[in-house]
Amino acid sequence: MFITEIGIILDNDFIRMDFKTVREMLKRIFAITFTAAVLACTASPKAQKPVDGIPNIKPDEQQSLVAKEVVGLIENYNYKKIKLNDSISSLIFDRYIKALDPSKYYFLESDIKEFEANRKNLDDDLRIGDLSAPFYIFNVYLKRYNERVDYSISQIKNKYDFNQNDTYVYDREKLPWTKSTAELNDIWKKRVKYELINLKIAGTDEAKNIETLTKRYTNLKSQAAKFNNQDVFQILMDSFTEAIDPHTNYFNPRNAEAFNQEMSRSLEGIGAVLQSENEVTKIASVMPGGPAFKSKKLNAGDKIIAVAQGADGEFEDIVGWRIDNAVSKIKGPKGTTVRLKVIPVGQELSSKPQIITLVREKIILADQSAKKTVKTVESDGKPYKIGVIKIPAFYADFKAANAGDPNYKSTTRDVRLLIDTLKNMDKVDAIVVDLRANGGGSLNEAIELSGLFIGKGPVVQVKDYKNSVKVYKDEDSNITWDGPMGVMIDRLSASASEIFAGAIQDYGRGVVMGTQSYGKGTVQSSIDLNSLMNSSMLQKLASMFKKNESEKKAAAKTDVNSPTVTIVDKNGIPQLGQINLTMAKFYRVSGNSTQHKGVIPDINFPSIYPLDKIGEDTEPSALPFDMVNPSTYNTVYDLNAIKANLVKLHEKRMLKSVDYKILKEDIAEGKKRESETSVTLNETKLKTERDALEAKSLARMNQLRAEKGLPALKKGEKVTKEDALDFIEDESMNIMVDFMKQTEGSKLSKNTNKLAPLNK
Repeated sequence: MFITEIGIILDNDFIRMDFKTVREMLKRIFAITFTAAVLACTASPKAQKPVDGIPNIKPDEQQSLVAKEVVGLIENYNYKKIKLNDSISSLIFDRYIKALDPSKYYFLESDIKEFEANRKNLDDDLRIGDLSAPFYIFNVYLKRYNERVDYSISQIKNKYDFNQNDTYVYDREKLPWTKSTAELNDIWKKRVKYELINLKIAGTDEAKNIETLTKRYTNLKSQAAKFNNQDVFQILMDSFTEAIDPHTNYFNPRNAEAFNQEMSRSLEGIGAVLQSENEVTKIASVMPGGPAFKSKKLNAGDKIIAVAQGADGEFEDIVGWRIDNAVSKIKGPKGTTVRLKVIPVGQELSSKPQIITLVREKIILADQSAKKTVKTVESDGKPYKIGVIKIPAFYADFKAANAGDPNYKSTTRDVRLLIDTLKNMDKVDAIVVDLRANGGGSLNEAIELSGLFIGKGPVVQVKDYKNSVKVYKDEDSNITWDGPMGVMIDRLSASASEIFAGAIQDYGRGVVMGTQSYGKGTVQSSIDLNSLMNSSMLQKLASMFKKNESEKKAAAKTDVNSPTVTIVDKNGIPQLGQINLTMAKFYRVSGNSTQHKGVIPDINFPSIYPLDKIGEDTEPSALPFDMVNPSTYNTVYDLNAIKANLVKLHEKRMLKSVDYKILKEDIAEGKKRESETSVTLNETKLKTERDALEAKSLARMNQLRAEKGLPALKKGEKVTKEDALDFIEDESMNIMVDFMKQTEGSKLSKNTNKLAPLNK
């Protein structure tokens, strides 16, 4: 979800009016079905099989109710119009098991065989709100988890021979489940040895390493004790909804509150989205404008292995932590300092970590403003000035706009002012809109921004779940910039970014440069499940839960370790959470969907992000690419011949480019490392490999710096913000110069198929 979360919420603001009638219809139908559901909740639930040795976590009544209602919403109003069946049940089952134990560290083969009895029953269980089977599976997982942690703690003080040539398989996803506890013990003993080697290579002594690792595993067990029914239900519902499509998501009440606060208000922290992979906290994306972004030291894929508070606080190991607990350590009040131990993307955990110091800030998403820079490129003795407008998101202050504020903040307003400055003060020859890592936002802003360059006309089509297609147009005939332009995209450009880039491409208005975009072409409507009920239904729900309401409310507020937590509002009414339901798809004016395929650039660059791991086409449940009839629109100019020449000139330049050569080598190296599943447990070999990797990385960096006339870096020396290299941007500027040289003496004018004379 890291690519699309911002886009989902803001896109909903634009299409809210379109779904108003749908929402009212849902409310009426929901009230009828909810009455039956409430009555059904009074029946005794199926007894949940107990698991010895742990506090058994059980679902509460409201979760049973939510499961039934989400099934109804998905079956009747999801764009796919899909009915739950045994095939879907099997997908949910596999996703749930994988969510709990992705690398097969915990469950035994016998556990999986026992669980298999539920493979084709989950659809029926969810339909009637019976959650006993998935909660039993989780309790077995929790027992196995505790067993593994206890065993690991018992192995930390063992004497290990770090000169052996054994290996540790850290990625077991494609291997069979282990048959015995003895086999699991061997895996975990090697894991402990691997972690001790990592600590030893980092330079600390044996006693300190034992202390660090013991504390790490003790923390893991402590965190496991904090799991409750809200956590289990969220994992189950994620497995359910994502089996339908990647962007239909249920949020339990706490996650819904956090989601809406973060997406519509502000954050205080470092400005990064985190995820957990193989029990390591990774950076999923960096929020433009935040401390992480400004530092230019953190990137998607970096691993955070430890966190320290303040300038001199002690580092706390977070390997294996729950993602929410890791986030709580990294986030914090603005103005405070946090230090991170980071393993850069593509490197192993045995690599020497970088220590990065950041000062937390208040990050207001709506205030992540577009910014400009001016680049000058010399070609054939002539300087060309190019204005680059970096747009981090398609934002708008909807609250101020609805209140009638004539100066409300928005992407289009900001960019219009930037263009005015670039034209009249900077006197640029061309403009490039940089949409790299722009995950989307307000579709309305994407439409209006397109209008600054193409004028009046259709920009996007939306087909709803009833197959009704509506065309959305920019109604302003004024063109703010009619000179040469380009758009930069990458694999993280998604949603509204793809609408804008696609419109510029379809209209022949400019050149699109970069890599294939994400391919998120679906529209979600955010539905607060409580809001679908009228007040009388809410009171009935409150009355039904009144018997145990007070104790659950107290547990939710005072006992964060309670295994069963019911979340209620200040009036004692249980909260049901929120579902983001896929109800429509985007289409370009050409009729092509942005779904699945995204936008294919005119001049293609190798992707620094793995295309086989990031993007809509990597999601098994993603909606397919399809087409609708094209809109009626007039292209600005037929750029096909010019684009073909631009590709030839670009490729010719790349034959001699050191940057291009090293970029491809880095990508190949990354793919090689991604395919690796094991690591040596020989200390000398591991250290040699790590040192060789660091030396190779430093040599490449210095080779690039030499090409730019910059001094070489020494081992351990960090790149300054001013010296940061951006080959993709540099080559995009060269492409724009080629573009201008081919159209010199002319300009691209609206609604013509020829070059109009340039007014001089």
